[in-house]
Formats: sequence, C-alpha cells, structure tokens
Amino acid sequence: MDYSLLKKLQEIHAPAGDEVLMKEFLMDYVGKNQDQWDVEPEIIHGDDFQDCLILKFGKPRTAIFAHMDSIGFTVRYGKQLVKLGGPTLISGTLLVGHDSYGAIEAELVVDEAKKLSYKFHREIEPGTNLAYKPNWRETDQYLQNCYMDNRLGVWSALQVAETLTDGLIVFSCWEETGGGSVGYLGKYIYENWGVRQALISDITWVTEGIHHGNGVAISMRDSGIPRKSYVNKIISIAKANDLKFQLEVEDAGGSDGNALQKSPYPFDWCFVGAPEDHVHSPDEKVHKDDIIHMVRLYKVLMKSL
Repeated sequence: MDYSLLKKLQEIHAPAGDEVLMKEFLMDYVGKNQDQWDVEPEIIHGDDFQDCLILKFGKPRTAIFAHMDSIGFTVRYGKQLVKLGGPTLISGTLLVGHDSYGAIEAELVVDEAKKLSYKFHREIEPGTNLAYKPNWRETDQYLQNCYMDNRLGVWSALQVAETLTDGLIVFSCWEETGGGSVGYLGKYIYENWGVRQALISDITWVTEGIHHGNGVAISMRDSGIPRKSYVNKIISIAKANDLKFQLEVEDAGGSDGNALQKSPYPFDWCFVGAPEDHVHSPDEKVHKDDIIHMVRLYKVLMKSL
C-alpha cells in the first residue's frame, strides 16, 4: 500500500484552531483526484463552515467524521508556551511553525515544575502555533511519525472516497481541544439530508486490551456512550465480512462522537480506528495490518449501514 499521501498529510501544519492549510490541501487533492473516483462528490465549504469541509456522495445515509487538527503549542510571552490539547511533554522535542519573521524550528523546554517554554535564537511572536517536527519512519510492519492522530483518520477517509457511492465525509476542526465544529456540522447534515448515522475515523490507543496487529478497534465506549444496538450492528457487519477487529472498552478519552451525542439531533455514532502506541507524541506508531483492516471495514460499513 502506498503511504506517500499519509506522509504528506503529516507534514501539513494544522494544530487545533489553525486548520486552514489542511482544508486547502484537501480541497486541492479532491479537485485533482475526484475524476478518478467512482463518484465525484459535491464539495461543501464556506464561511458557514469556517475551516471545515464536507464531501457529499450520491444519496448519503452515513457520515464519516475525521478531524483535521493536531495537538501542539501556542507561544505566549517571554518564551512561554501553552498546550493545545494534551501533547506529550519531553524537553528537547523539536517544534516547528512560522511567524512574520520566518520559519521556526525550536526546542521544547519542560522545567521541574512542568512549566513550558522554548529554545530558539529569537523570540517568537505571541499567538504563533507550534507543532511537532515530522520524522517519518517505516518498517515492514509499522509506520511511525507525529500526528497519526488524526492524519491517518483523514487518509483512511480519502481511501474510502475513491469507491464511495453514497455517503458523507466530514472533515472537522478543534477535536483535540474539546470540539467546536461538530455541533453545526451535525445540524447541517441532519437537516439537509436526514443523515443521523456516523462513524468516527480517528486513532485510538494501544492498551492492555487493544494490541498492535489484532485489527481495527471498534469502540464499545470511552467517555462517551454510543447506542449499543448501533455498535452491535457494526460488529455484526465486520463479522459477516470476515474482517479483523478488536473491541475497545474504556472509561476515558473522547472524539467527535462525544460532540454528536451532546447535540440536539438523534445521531448514532461509533468510533472505528486503528490503535497507536506513544500517543500524542512525535513517535506515534501504528501497525500496517491494522491500517489495512481499518480501510476495509470503512468501505464495507459505508455500503452496508
């Protein structure tokens, strides 16, 4: 499988609240490739959607949600940094970004009191967002880099787009900092097409119950509680198609599904994604076989749900 697009997605600077470059890349990618897909989608964007993007294929019944943003840091004053989401804090980690003075490659500094700052040859303009410097590594079994969460979820959705005939792909913002776009995106797709089934194309954690190489994770619950009858339907479809999967049960963590559940619309949702190790670090690691089964399951679900 060719992962060059995933590598490119991981190089795009798009921390939470600063997703515009990712949106522009996706619009350009869709524009250049949609004539090779089974169905050319309607591309929905604009001021009413901020930096989000919706692809509509045929007569949709189900929506894939994939958040475009990553964790990161925002520059404060006097070389201080503020977290965007929950990044791993290791001194010496390379951070990249850009302000009006030019490109930035700084080092993260974490003191004994866990206060954050950066090391760079000049002061960076306050409000500048910094992200991990990409470092792509590939072996026979694994892919490793920053921002598998959620560039891999975005990449998977784009693989599904190639053969999707009826459905929605919704690229959202702000997931890593608690949401902010899914409410109005859910409202739009429900009121315009009556779509109330969702799949959350995101990346979960390797834990004592979820392991590399055992297949895509279907989440029974995290901090959000999806409707069990809907999750059971997804499990039945996966079994009927002989796809490799593992069942996740957690009491913490969340996704765009939580925001859908809190909306005033009757959405069913389920988190379906490959597990990764070294979560929210520059070294997020995913097994290639789990990636393959993630894409396969999404293609089957979008036809069957």
